[in-house]
Amino acid sequence: MKNRSLFVLLTALVALSLVLSACGAPTPAAPAATEAPAATEAPAVTEAPAATEAPAAACENYVLVPKNLGNPYFDTANNGAQEAAKELGITVLYQGSATADATEQITLLNSLIAQKPCGLAISADDSDALVPTGKAAMDGGIPVVTWDSAIAPAGRNIHINQAVLHDIGAIEIKMASDIAGPDGGEIAVLSATSTAPNQNAWIEVMKEELKKPEYSKLTLVEVVYGDDDDTKSYNEAQALFTKYPNLKVIIAPTTVGIAASARAVTDAKLIGKVFVTGLGTPNQMREYVKNGAAPQFALWNPADLGYLAVYAMHALATSEIKGVAGDKFTAGKLGEYTVQDDPDLGLNVLLGLPFIWNKDNIDASNW
Repeated sequence: MKNRSLFVLLTALVALSLVLSACGAPTPAAPAATEAPAATEAPAVTEAPAATEAPAAACENYVLVPKNLGNPYFDTANNGAQEAAKELGITVLYQGSATADATEQITLLNSLIAQKPCGLAISADDSDALVPTGKAAMDGGIPVVTWDSAIAPAGRNIHINQAVLHDIGAIEIKMASDIAGPDGGEIAVLSATSTAPNQNAWIEVMKEELKKPEYSKLTLVEVVYGDDDDTKSYNEAQALFTKYPNLKVIIAPTTVGIAASARAVTDAKLIGKVFVTGLGTPNQMREYVKNGAAPQFALWNPADLGYLAVYAMHALATSEIKGVAGDKFTAGKLGEYTVQDDPDLGLNVLLGLPFIWNKDNIDASNW
């Protein structure tokens, strides 16, 4: 009996040791589970700072601001801006006031700055009045690019210059001279607003050009302003016909003014007596080139101007460039550009030379 009890006790101890050893068996294998740090080594998840390191990708909303809405020239520039936005994978809002007015533009820009966009591309209604607004944007970390019409250098990072200032003014006087013929005659300028910096600069160049011997038979009788408003520009052109019965050429360095002036000449049945030239777009001027009211006019491609402005704005916002002379960046289909420093214009990027349209090439362009 004693031997039997001892046997039972030994049997129980053996069974218990087997159970304990079975429970402990996985212990050596556990390292395999702890090797699953392949999952914890997936601090590839912590390498996701690639997402946090890309504040560039986080910045997607930009704003293109024209002088005013409802202007075919600025609408064409916006088409180019949207093309660039699609290529860059960003959003470019197109926002402006109804009229070309510096006070309204400043109010709009203050509202936009409060929304902290990634960048602003502005066609300025007043070079000096917008400086404090531009500085406020830059102080808030918002890059400011101007295009078409510059804010003074202190109020922006870079200006996208559509063409060399002198070339634009000079080509308008040359076209007026070609149209007037060897006998010359009276010419007038119908500009946009009296404060538009680009218009005023071109007009000053025109006045200097008129001092040259080859233009001695041209007489500038007056500069008037249509405020980039179609109706006012049309009425100003009609007033010139009445005030100067020997008027030969109206130069309108504004797309609104040139179309309104050419329409006024057509409506007044003055084709062949009074001619119009200046800066316009092919689609708006086609009719007037063909009917003889505006035999030739010039411009750069505003779609390319808007396109380049967006690429420059994005390059600044993503720190591809710092906004200093010598900076280089690539603007999609337009190729590489270099930031230049001009004593008058300040830091700028030059789009290219103006182009002249006439009856021989007007149908080759559709914008």
